[in-house]
Amino acid sequence: MSTLARRLGLTDAVVIGLGSMIGAGVFAVFAPAARAAGTGLLIGLGLAAVVAFCNATSSAQLAAQHPVSGGTYAYGRAQLGPWWGFAAGWCFLNGKTASTAAMALTFAAYVAPEPWQKPAAALAVAAIALVNYLGVTRTALATRVIVAVVLLCLAIVLIGTRAESSSAPLDGILDSGPYGILQSAALIFFAFAGYARIATMGEEVRDPVRTIPRAIVIALLGAIVVYGLVAVTVLGSLGTDALAASASPLHDAAPAWAQPIVQIGAAAASLGALLALMAGIGRTGLSMAREGDLPRPLAAVHEKWRVPHRVEIVLAIVSITLVLTVDLRGAIGFSSFGVLLYYAIANLSAWTQRSENRRFPRWLQALGMVGCVALATAVPWPSLLAGVAVLAVGLIGRMLLRR
Repeated sequence: MSTLARRLGLTDAVVIGLGSMIGAGVFAVFAPAARAAGTGLLIGLGLAAVVAFCNATSSAQLAAQHPVSGGTYAYGRAQLGPWWGFAAGWCFLNGKTASTAAMALTFAAYVAPEPWQKPAAALAVAAIALVNYLGVTRTALATRVIVAVVLLCLAIVLIGTRAESSSAPLDGILDSGPYGILQSAALIFFAFAGYARIATMGEEVRDPVRTIPRAIVIALLGAIVVYGLVAVTVLGSLGTDALAASASPLHDAAPAWAQPIVQIGAAAASLGALLALMAGIGRTGLSMAREGDLPRPLAAVHEKWRVPHRVEIVLAIVSITLVLTVDLRGAIGFSSFGVLLYYAIANLSAWTQRSENRRFPRWLQALGMVGCVALATAVPWPSLLAGVAVLAVGLIGRMLLRR
């Protein structure tokens, strides 16, 4: 059996992890988080980071035992059974499809005037779907360029912004109460999407048993520092009310001369994330269709372009529908709900692993499960109700397909 070359060291793994996390999400999450918790979003940021760390360690432990594609869809099937695997895959498909809508809406919020934002977002989804249909995916070089542009934009916001009051970000930090802080954590969790990329690199890094856990910790700490600095800066510059109402908070917080640069960075990050998301969802949908967990006709692969074209067409239609019917906060909330349940199943799967496959203590998986469920139930209630309804539809649909 062929294997990947072990070329990556600790620094490489950390850079890849940071590149997977610090992207378009940072341009979008702080406004809805401020609406939920005001300055309490700073506590929410810490809670989201803790849950992300637990999830990443569980994914790393599972990836070491099950070096196969499919993520928690495959891990859940192997450790817990087909129904758990389906639930994970279904939650992933729905959560990440909502993420595509959120990325498209973020793109539009930064580059288009308000009356044209939804048409611009729908056009972005259609254009990226066409590119993906033709077999073009985001290259490693493009990923590095996007990360560099995003970090440059964030540095400009941090350096160029003049906060009105250095104490403002800490005023009233507990006023929103536990529920508001939990909701902000659930929304900010959206910005940590991608951290599990480190956990799946066991075949590509040198000394993975030692390197992967260290890379996860370092990359997450790096992302927390960056997000914390950005959160304090936009809170201090705009204030909680203006931040909560802003459609493009980093643009509004930046000095006037830097705002076009921030727009370019947000556009590049959003479109890059959109392309990567659509490619990843298509492959997961293909795997589920092959297993009979989705209608088997969706398992078709285009003869010329070698992509799961039927899955991707359905994905594009659903994403455009979401773009035209929900706002950014709703898309982020629905995405977080699905992805949090996906990782709750990952934590449960890791909990069931035997001692010889265990790399992290069980209390981390227990904390991850509790954290994922708590944050999932704290998303805005329209997203919660929609998420529960879609999950029920999926489970009933699988039962009918199996019959």
